[in-house]
Amino acid sequence: MRTWWILAAALAAAPALAEDLPTVRLELKDGKLNPARLMVPAGKKFKIEVINSGKTPVEFESTQLRKEKVLAPGAESFVVINPLSPGEYKFFDEFHMATAQGVIVAK
Repeated sequence: MRTWWILAAALAAAPALAEDLPTVRLELKDGKLNPARLMVPAGKKFKIEVINSGKTPVEFESTQLRKEKVLAPGAESFVVINPLSPGEYKFFDEFHMATAQGVIVAK
């Protein structure tokens, strides 16, 4: 019975922890990224809110960061990125490779 309470407390705290993360917003729309350059704090975990405001599916992907997220038209989601060293990290929309290339800059 005690284990159940510990698990319940941990699950209740999880959403609050996610809300406290520095957050950047990324809009993907039919092969365009807005913004294409995301500025984030180096050395801190952060969240990217990913919004597909277009009429086609999109896939936020970064091979350097080992993250990917597919979204249907009109969908919203997020990815959490562990602390990064200062530098630049490429990302792209795999469904629109020719036009949707971006970079995360950790400073």
